[in-house]
Amino acid sequence: MQTMKKQHYLPRFMMPVSDSGVKTYLLAGDLGGTKTNLALFSSVDGELDLIREQRYVSRDYASFSDIIQHFIGESRDTSPQRICIGVAGPVVKGKVELTNLSRELSEEEIRQTTGINAVALINDLEATAYGLATLSPQQLTTLHRGAADHTGNIAIIAPGTGLGMAGMYWDGKYHHPFPTEGGHTDFAPRTDLDILLLRYLQEKYDIVSWERLVSGPGIYDIYQFLRDIKGMDEPVELRAAMNAGDPSAAISKGAIEQKIPVCVKTMELFVRYLARESCNLVLKMKATGGLFLGGGIPPKIAMLLETGEFYHHYMQGDRMAELLASVPIHIVNNDKSALWGAAFYAGLLKD
Repeated sequence: MQTMKKQHYLPRFMMPVSDSGVKTYLLAGDLGGTKTNLALFSSVDGELDLIREQRYVSRDYASFSDIIQHFIGESRDTSPQRICIGVAGPVVKGKVELTNLSRELSEEEIRQTTGINAVALINDLEATAYGLATLSPQQLTTLHRGAADHTGNIAIIAPGTGLGMAGMYWDGKYHHPFPTEGGHTDFAPRTDLDILLLRYLQEKYDIVSWERLVSGPGIYDIYQFLRDIKGMDEPVELRAAMNAGDPSAAISKGAIEQKIPVCVKTMELFVRYLARESCNLVLKMKATGGLFLGGGIPPKIAMLLETGEFYHHYMQGDRMAELLASVPIHIVNNDKSALWGAAFYAGLLKD
């Protein structure tokens, strides 16, 4: 059994409050464009215990209600009392249109499906932010230590199927997570190559957001640009690997192994764009408390982020070098942090 205990390091959150010694059962979810993770937790005095977890392919089910019914149906002996689901999209008045699934979901639908009143939908990056409260320092890879005294707001950027961003406002005692949809803001080219790439992507998408580049699908789009427009060679073995599985994973693997020039160049651009938008996010949030790189991609390409190129491009922030250098930068190595964060948030709900 996996247990979450209170961690005494930044960020600092107000812990869930429960009747002393009373066990509460929580259903947590991380609903994304590719997969849905559901888990049943127990909570006693703010400590979380993971009881059972299951992963579903999101598109294999007609609705999220079908997924949650299936999960609860297999937990007949232990029914949850509270539910929190982190979702990939903006939650407004308890409803969300899932960005990468073209579906709608509401808290009321979940209440009717389950008969449970304590239900919350939160943005998946907000859930990731809460999930930082459940991590140990060993689940972070530090790219830059920053200043010794680094209290303040915190920024999270998370490339995966899409590009998620969130912030944590520091009130002097606790951090308060809030979601954003910053991944959908306009890509800002700097170089002639960037401008050529922008024009290439405009023909495909019209509006080119940061998510079109700093994401799994973005890696593949950058690759296709280098292959089709810049004329870089595509080895036969790479094409076979991309056809056999996830093209972006095959490209990043080719870059890490330093064997395929087009893969190396693709990931050089990806790392630069991730660094540039990380810098933008830190400056907009004045995130002196830290920058956390979450999502599915950063832990898998940690070797590429640790070379110094990420930090070099991150520091290109006009006249704000001193502020940028003061910010600690970490990779979140736990790909279930959003799931644990949803459980943490469920513990804040009232029955």
